[in-house]
Amino acid sequence: MLVAEDDEGLGEVLARGLREQGYVVDLVPDGETAAAYLRFYSYEAAVLDWRMPRLSGFDLVRRLRRGGSGTPVLMLTARDTPADRIAGLDAGADDYLVKPFDFGELLARLRALQRRPSFSQAPLIMIGQLEFDPAAREARVCGQRPALTVTELGILEILMRRSPGVADRRSIAQHVWDNEADAFGSNTIDVHLARLRSKLVGAGVRIETVRGIGYRIVAS
Repeated sequence: MLVAEDDEGLGEVLARGLREQGYVVDLVPDGETAAAYLRFYSYEAAVLDWRMPRLSGFDLVRRLRRGGSGTPVLMLTARDTPADRIAGLDAGADDYLVKPFDFGELLARLRALQRRPSFSQAPLIMIGQLEFDPAAREARVCGQRPALTVTELGILEILMRRSPGVADRRSIAQHVWDNEADAFGSNTIDVHLARLRSKLVGAGVRIETVRGIGYRIVAS
């Protein structure tokens, strides 16, 4: 999930809440950075603030649609007139939420976006006998769901999305933990990786440690 919000406090609240719901989150402070992330990574959805420095959410979503991107976009804004809502939707946003808003409603709207056919047709991420379903936010091994914690699921998702490349330790910490220093500067990631490995026995995958860099997951 990409969250682009120039209000640092609100952005951190959104990222923390989404991570608690099991999402892997990239939080960026402006539209140009969001555009760069959207060029390089695939996201289940993007939450964009209308007014951001460098490039507004309004201009960003227009750029995305002109470029053929189908990433679902939820626009956040304090602009609440019918004309503003119409402009945002016509620009290419899939939904529109006015500040201040209830976090539960934001989650419900994101789930609704993920259920739309254009998203639900996105392919599963599969390695060996292991598959990750972005829409359902669950992992399955031969049709069965291993008992993964939210943190383990977040780590697994970034590993599978980066495979066969390496996910470096800092990226894992930034994507999965609210305070990356809590994980990056300790053995927390290693402990979670050890537990994750034990839960994926029989999945036909191997999580490798790339010394000095991070981890990658490959078919065994």
